[in-house]
Amino acid sequence: MDTEQLLAPEDASPLGRSRADVLDMLRAGGGPLGVREVAQRMGLHPNTARFHLEALVEAGLAVRETEDRETPGRPRIGYRAAADGPSGRRRYRLLAEMLTSLIAGTMPEPGSAAEEAGREWGAYLTEQPPPYQRLTDEEALAKLTAIMEELGFAPQAEADGGGKYRLCLRQCPFREVAQHHQDVICSLHLGLMRGALARMRAPVTADRLDPFVEPTLCVARLTAHDDPGERQPAPAGTR
Repeated sequence: MDTEQLLAPEDASPLGRSRADVLDMLRAGGGPLGVREVAQRMGLHPNTARFHLEALVEAGLAVRETEDRETPGRPRIGYRAAADGPSGRRRYRLLAEMLTSLIAGTMPEPGSAAEEAGREWGAYLTEQPPPYQRLTDEEALAKLTAIMEELGFAPQAEADGGGKYRLCLRQCPFREVAQHHQDVICSLHLGLMRGALARMRAPVTADRLDPFVEPTLCVARLTAHDDPGERQPAPAGTR
């Protein structure tokens, strides 16, 4: 593995469209903005908005502030753009390699553990529909595509006929790490999709993820089901 690549600064890496839009909003906001305010303005799920805001804080592009209040209750957390831009050099690639190698080298079933973590995060980042509302397979696929777009996968959904679908992921945010630890990273991403679909109570299952069918393309295979009993179970604590 190339040590220079692992230690290269990551501040100049693209933010992705949604995160860049959130940063632009903070810069134009004129003051700290709360998670729900950002979510409403951007049309995002609050957990997704919080995910982007915290990532901007970690990158040194935004700061988190706790507002003083004179009345009892939980203080409001606000976010604003950092005045001086990012400081220091970020080593997230190195951190990802370290944590992934730890999982792969110490856990008895690293793929299963990574998939379960992905399920929990997929559910966390997904908005649950109202009770008794059932999505169509097309609606569920559109929502899943939007989630994967928010996370930077550059997805494209395609129908294969007979209730079969492909979700082409053309930009893996962790491609370099996945090339060395496919079992962990690809299982994590499959779990992410399964957790999101379960949270939606979608009539669709993510059957498998075919990694690197082309150098920059992974393909998720999905199937629509009419029988609710065939859907994937929701992660623990999300029902």
